Amino acid sequence: MGTLIDFILHIDAHIVSIVNTFGGWSYVILFAIVFIETGAVITPFLPGDSLLFAAAALAANPQYNLKIELFFIFFLVACIAGDSLNFLIGHSIGKSLSNHSWFGRLIDKKSMERSEQFFEKHGAVAIILARYMPIIRTFAPFVAAGTGYSYKQFIRYSLIGCISWVTICSVCGFFFGNLPFVQEHFSAIILGIIVVTLIPAVVGFFKSRLSNS
Repeated sequence: MGTLIDFILHIDAHIVSIVNTFGGWSYVILFAIVFIETGAVITPFLPGDSLLFAAAALAANPQYNLKIELFFIFFLVACIAGDSLNFLIGHSIGKSLSNHSWFGRLIDKKSMERSEQFFEKHGAVAIILARYMPIIRTFAPFVAAGTGYSYKQFIRYSLIGCISWVTICSVCGFFFGNLPFVQEHFSAIILGIIVVTLIPAVVGFFKSRLSNS
């Protein structure tokens, strides 16, 4: 867990190490992280927003010879494919997977319940909103499939969420990630991004606790 926290808070340094070690394969590695974060259902702890921001900031630095266009395409495909795989899992084996003796221990039941409450409150728009909320975005496709949504309905909102999310994170990272102030306080800014994106989930959690008390 300590290694994961260090990776998230110093993600800029870790991405530099990945780029220096793997070169062009860095696109594939970062694609895999974004894809697994959503697609695997059981990995909501992987970085998302901060990873896009840091990668885009690196692409703006000519010394690394990275293309923001390729990052954008790889991240967008990773988001859409991850959502689609997650939805397929939820549609095919949703409840049985969460009740499975081994997988059940890996799935955060409380986070799943909060995602269901969030989805019930906001309806289809929740698919778009969830893309901006760590943890909840991992469970949103799974929950949507369990509520009887067709894939055609789901993918329409998933596309809006994925395109807007990748665009905002990439543009912000590319144009602001290399400002001297941002570079000097990169870890604090990454932590701030995580906190801000978690606020809606925390507020929703306390509201549900108060309404049930």
